[in-house]
Amino acid sequence: MSAANTEYFSKVQKALTRAGLAEPVLVIDRPRLDANIRQLKTMLPADMGFRIVAKSLPCGPLLAHIASRAKTDRLMSFNAAMALQMLELMPKADQLIGKPLPAAAVSGLFDALPRRKRAAAARQIQFLVDTPQRVLQMQKLARGQKLRLRVNLEIDVGLHRGGMEPGAALGKMLDALRETPDLELTGLMGYEPHLSKIPKQAGWRSRARKGAGAVFMAARAQLAARHTAAEIANMTFNMAGSPTFGLYTSTTHANEISAGSAPVKPSDFDLPILKAFQPAAFIATPALKVSRGIRLPAHEYTDNPLGKPQPGTTIFIHGGYWMARPVFPGRLKNSALFGRSSNQEMLVGPARTDLAVDDFVFLRPTQSEAVFLQFPKIAVFDGRRIADIWGPLPVSA
Repeated sequence: MSAANTEYFSKVQKALTRAGLAEPVLVIDRPRLDANIRQLKTMLPADMGFRIVAKSLPCGPLLAHIASRAKTDRLMSFNAAMALQMLELMPKADQLIGKPLPAAAVSGLFDALPRRKRAAAARQIQFLVDTPQRVLQMQKLARGQKLRLRVNLEIDVGLHRGGMEPGAALGKMLDALRETPDLELTGLMGYEPHLSKIPKQAGWRSRARKGAGAVFMAARAQLAARHTAAEIANMTFNMAGSPTFGLYTSTTHANEISAGSAPVKPSDFDLPILKAFQPAAFIATPALKVSRGIRLPAHEYTDNPLGKPQPGTTIFIHGGYWMARPVFPGRLKNSALFGRSSNQEMLVGPARTDLAVDDFVFLRPTQSEAVFLQFPKIAVFDGRRIADIWGPLPVSA
């Protein structure tokens, strides 16, 4: 553990203590967050839009902060409950639903709104559709609700998780959308997170990247043959996520990218393309028990040498079993023999671990979307003190 890390976490520890926080809490480092937002914006080509992935940052004040700093009014939500939350949080924002929803879920979304607000909501949300059947469902729903719904077509650019491919079937879908007054086509979405994970050997990743771009452009060409330049200029052509937005150096393929995890950079996003980003979210939890030596349950009743106390430090933390790994103090790890616990998780460390009872142990989340929702308090660290306490969004699936 470097001296810089020790100094950093010591500052956070003191700030948490001064703020009277003594139970598990999620910490957002605001200066690091702001630096990451600036870095993301500098990586985008001119005229490229930025859509915030709300599910990866499920905290209202956090989303509002990023939207303000990044100067964007575009959100990506992923279920009906989240879409309603975003309508309340940022009523003027344009929402793109990041996955196709069952028609019953979309109907429930509008039923949850007062009738006077339904038309406005329909103007703010783009619903993703991936099959001709989904288009027919949305058309029937629009007529039943007496609304004109906006739909964006999912294009399969190589992930093979669903979506249309260029060709005759896509052409028929585009023709059908052109002819129905109940639905407005708002653009295309092609998600390609696989491009950062495919091996580079033998040019596989390079071919996949070129192929994804070619597929999306072929779909755009089919759309362009059926719409005017003025209509296309107002459409959404969405690609990318946190692992891939840095691949786009022009707006040739997409006119906006999506990203959510990058501003807080959980460890699953320790990727070369995000090297300039800093971790900006940590779990801080008190060490309830600290003892020298590592003793397993009932070790005194075994004749097995593995049962004897081992050198090191045993720590039981407040809570646990999060999607996170300990980062401070250094060289802590879970006990494979003791197992995991969401009540008092056991960590083991070196014999000289500098940690006292009630000191904080810091863990770095591997991802953000599920972890943030587990903490009723999100402490905002401004570099010196806890400047604010935020709360997560209500849980939604």
